[in-house]
Amino acid sequence: MLVMRPAQMADLGEVQRLAADSPIGVTSLPDDVDRLRDKIAASEASFAAEVSFNGEESYFFVLEDTASGKLVGCSAIVASAGYSEPFYSFRNETFVHASRELKIHNKIHVLSQCHDLTGNSLLTSFYVVRDLVGTPWAELNSRGRLLFVAGHPERFADSVVTEIVGYSDENGDSPFWDAIGRNFFDLNYAEAERLCGLKSRTFLAELMPHYPIYVPLLPDAAQEAMGQVHPRAQITFDILMREGFETDHYIDIFDGGPTLHARVSGIRSIAQSRVVPVKIGEALKGGGRQYLVANGQLQDYRAVLLELDYAPGKPVTLDLQAAEALGVGEGASVRLVAV
Repeated sequence: MLVMRPAQMADLGEVQRLAADSPIGVTSLPDDVDRLRDKIAASEASFAAEVSFNGEESYFFVLEDTASGKLVGCSAIVASAGYSEPFYSFRNETFVHASRELKIHNKIHVLSQCHDLTGNSLLTSFYVVRDLVGTPWAELNSRGRLLFVAGHPERFADSVVTEIVGYSDENGDSPFWDAIGRNFFDLNYAEAERLCGLKSRTFLAELMPHYPIYVPLLPDAAQEAMGQVHPRAQITFDILMREGFETDHYIDIFDGGPTLHARVSGIRSIAQSRVVPVKIGEALKGGGRQYLVANGQLQDYRAVLLELDYAPGKPVTLDLQAAEALGVGEGASVRLVAV
C-alpha cells in the first residue's frame, strides 16, 4: 500500500534519491543533502508547532510504499510564500499606447516584476517516480496535501499558489531565461536554477529588471515559451487545473512557466471533501469508486487511496489494513474526496 505521511529525518537518503531525478527548475527539491536535511528539519518543527495563523512553517510529505519501505514520491506546502523574503513573479499586463492625432491605439503585452503573491500558501516539491505518472497515486501525492489544508485551515492562507516548471530543451536550455535572465547573469539556465536551489531565488530575482518588459521585443522562442509547461511537470499542472486553479495572470521570472492560483474555498479537494465516521468491516470486492482518504491528524497525518462503497450521510467502511495504514479505529473520523 502507498501511504502519504510527513517526512522524517530517517527518510533523508530516500528523499535525496528522489531529488536527484527531479527536473531542472524544481529548486524546492535540490539534490543537496544539507538543504534537504534542513528542509526535513523545518518540516518536523512545523508539524510539532502550535499554530493559529499561517507563518514561516513548511510541511514536507513523502509517499511511501509500505511493502518495500521505499519512497515513490514527495510534495510540500509552504504556509506563507515569501515570509522571510519577497516572492517574485512576472505579472502579465497590457499597456495601451495611443495617439489621437495619428488615430493609433495599440495594446501591448508587458511583463512587470512583482511580489503580489507574497503571503499566499505555496505548493512545492512535487515529485513522483515515472511509473506513477498518470496514475491515481500521483493524485494522492498532490491532492493529499490539500486534504491536510482542509483539516488544518488555521495553518494556511486563504489562497494557494504554485509555480510550474517551464519549458527547457533536452540540453537544459530555457529560451525565456536566455532572452531575459542571461542578460543580467553570466549563467546558463541549469546553473542559475542550481544556485537558486542551493541558496535562494531572491538574490537573483533582485538583480532582474524591475521595469516592464515589452513582450513583442523578446525573441519568438522566448514568447512561445511563456506559460509553457515542462513535459515532466505536466502531471502536476493537469491535476491542479482539475482542482480549480487558474493561470494566465503570473509566470515564473526565470523560465516563464505558469504560476497557478486558487482561493482555498474554491479548490475541489477542499470544497468537496467530507468528514465521515469510520466503521471497521470487510474490504470491498470491486465495484466501488476510488477515494482519497486522510485521517485529519497532524504529526501522524496519513492519506491513502482506497476503493470504497461510500454513501453520503453514512459511515465509511474500512478494512483492517486500511484502518491501520491511516491509524484510525472504529468511531474515528476521516476526510475523504472522490478521485
